[in-house]
Amino acid sequence: MGRIAGRFARVEPRRRARELALGLLSDLPRKNCWTLAEYAGDATPDGMQHLLGRAKWDADQVRDDLRDYVVEHLHDDQAVLVVDETGDVKKGTRTVGVQRQYTGTAGRIENSQVAVYLVYTGRRGHAAVDRELYVPCSWTEDPGRCRDTGLGSDTAFATKPELASRMITRFLDAGHQAAWVAGDEVYGGNPKLRAALEERGTGYVLAVACSHEVTTQAGKFRTDALARKLPKRAWQKLSAGTGAKGHRFYDWAATYLSDPAPGSRQLLIRRSRSTGELAYYRCYAPQPVPLATLVRVAGSRWRVEETFQSGKGLAGLDEHQVRRYTSWSRWVTLAMLAHAFLAVVRADEHTHRPAPEALIPLTCNEIQRLFIALVIRPVHDVAHRLRWSHWRRRHQARSQTSHYRRQATQA
Repeated sequence: MGRIAGRFARVEPRRRARELALGLLSDLPRKNCWTLAEYAGDATPDGMQHLLGRAKWDADQVRDDLRDYVVEHLHDDQAVLVVDETGDVKKGTRTVGVQRQYTGTAGRIENSQVAVYLVYTGRRGHAAVDRELYVPCSWTEDPGRCRDTGLGSDTAFATKPELASRMITRFLDAGHQAAWVAGDEVYGGNPKLRAALEERGTGYVLAVACSHEVTTQAGKFRTDALARKLPKRAWQKLSAGTGAKGHRFYDWAATYLSDPAPGSRQLLIRRSRSTGELAYYRCYAPQPVPLATLVRVAGSRWRVEETFQSGKGLAGLDEHQVRRYTSWSRWVTLAMLAHAFLAVVRADEHTHRPAPEALIPLTCNEIQRLFIALVIRPVHDVAHRLRWSHWRRRHQARSQTSHYRRQATQA
């Protein structure tokens, strides 16, 4: 928190941001302005709401501090930047960016808000370092709707690969280095993103669909057709990394692609050893690299799922109940910062205080439990609890009366 203190002109929002971050790291069953304010000892949620909506501070500057913090502590010369999106299911139509769209969180089309994240992953750990809200065409074609939620009335539509390219560019322009970029089919199937990475000399391993076409010396083929032409000797058993139950072993094969531009381009194919299911990746490297390196990068993509899971489960990344863009960006940035703190502590413990043989190394979940129990567990008296019960009931009564009046007027 001392690292981002200079981004706040006044001491009040600076302290409030600290209390909000501590609340995000707590074990509250629900995390919103009401519960966080009560946890912090405030009499009402007005202060938390002011911090997210009206206080003067720039969430993008805090995001830059977060990015520097993560890279400094989790630095890896062979780091992989993973891009992926996640959705938060929402009700109503007024929350910025919300519409009926597919989200992997629900596994179906739902009324949801989707954001694209950039995750820095290396040998020491992984954490999100950037975020961009996906604003659908239904919003950008309605300037008034954008203006009402804090977006500029001239907000232009940007695809998810364009948002990913924007974040990767910011990361590299800040002077940081990443050897590789990984992503799923949404990003691998976008030629503009691949061209932008090649122009900067950044390697990538991006998933593509089975219908994706590639060009080899023998001609142009669909990826699934090319996989069927590979001989048995082309496949190798390699681990894509370790998981909770051990190494994730697959059969892998790679074939070179034809392209007059400099650099090494390959199609990487992964085959499940149990079901035979295939997955395909377009790969680029400024210089030729061994198959094991491409497999390692492809396996790094799973880290983004772990980041989403722990960011939501431990730091309330998806529990924001805000409608405007400014409030969304501030909440998400502070949640990313809270999760990054856990990731950095975990990396430090693993490096300097390795666990005894009878114990697994400390996880982010266990670090959060210890942090709550030993550092931030607040103690509030009965009067404080009763005051909040009274405030909630009074607020809910006003809301209920307002709804009844609205219904009566409409009737």
